[in-house]
Amino acid sequence: MVIVAALGYFVDIYDLILFGIVRTPSLTAIGVPLDQMTEVGTRLMNAQMLGMLLGGIVWGFLGDKKGRMSTLFMTILLYSLANIANGFVTNVEQYEWLRLIAGFGLAGELGIGITLVSEVLSKEHRAWGTGIVTGVGIAGAVLAFLIAEWGWREAYWVGGVLGLLLLFLRVYVHESGMFDKLKASSQKRGNFIVVLKNPKKLLRYVASIFVGLPVWFVVGILIIPSEEFAAALGVSGAVSGGKAVMIHYMGAAFGSLITAFISQKLKSRKKALLISVTAMAALCICFFNAQAISPFTYYTISFLLGVTMGYWAIFVTVASEQFGTNIRSTVTTTVPNFVRGGLVLMSLWWLAMKPYYGIVTSAMIVGAFVFGIAILSIFVLEESHGKDLDYHEE
Repeated sequence: MVIVAALGYFVDIYDLILFGIVRTPSLTAIGVPLDQMTEVGTRLMNAQMLGMLLGGIVWGFLGDKKGRMSTLFMTILLYSLANIANGFVTNVEQYEWLRLIAGFGLAGELGIGITLVSEVLSKEHRAWGTGIVTGVGIAGAVLAFLIAEWGWREAYWVGGVLGLLLLFLRVYVHESGMFDKLKASSQKRGNFIVVLKNPKKLLRYVASIFVGLPVWFVVGILIIPSEEFAAALGVSGAVSGGKAVMIHYMGAAFGSLITAFISQKLKSRKKALLISVTAMAALCICFFNAQAISPFTYYTISFLLGVTMGYWAIFVTVASEQFGTNIRSTVTTTVPNFVRGGLVLMSLWWLAMKPYYGIVTSAMIVGAFVFGIAILSIFVLEESHGKDLDYHEE
């Protein structure tokens, strides 16, 4: 289960982050002027994230209602076909629609995969399992960078084919015992109203989302537009956005295992989250003050930000552990996708301020808000290390 979930997330991250890597060459190839690159690139990334937000709701509900495995098949098929089609785009409108559809499909992979792993592994080893899943999965960004060297269209085609090959692996994975037990009972599944009508549960759910916002603030606003930030910071040499994304995700692969180790060693999810988010905030301050540095130093900061981003594994695990089996797929799938959808609001706020305050100061303002609310939200969550997950929400 862990191996298949890890390979699934590997393909998911490959496809999810591929646009960030091929943004400049692909937009240049379809005729987008250089002075419109930031705005058009942000628009397409927002379309992908909006698709993920909507897909998170649909796939999460279906995962609880119909089953984890059948839902995974549908998500993989959809994003694989969308990415193959993405390799044939000739204008921005086609590109935007296909990023929306691909995002909708991609939304189900991580949440349902983590739900399955959480329900299959023992409570003592869940953090290791989800750490391995995200650590291996995040390395998909490295493959995306290497394949993109062949050409951006080819990179999309390879991603689609990898997704279709993944469908064959899913044949060897079975539904979790907890879900089978739930399905045999008369308990309602996917009834998210039990969270909405209970203020304490709703607060925990919202806090689960806020904790993850810094990850996509860093990826979507700082790392993907690296060429623009490098110019604004006066970096003494050329910086490649695609290379920055790859290096950042290499750091995240290490960070996933490091954060899992911290969580296991301290026997606390919340302490691991607090350490990671605080470290990420400190590195963002270094990033914003890194004037006239070399490209090597710029990439080093990107790598270290990736290491702190490794808390994504524990973040999704915590969301999975906060709620019962009958709505676990809904929660675990919607939470990370609401975070990704949150990038739309963060980037719109950032772009709105950019003409008045500049690219760097605008990002600092958004970042200060995002990190502040994330740190406060950690204290709202329940400590879930070693928690028994075989229970229902009433």
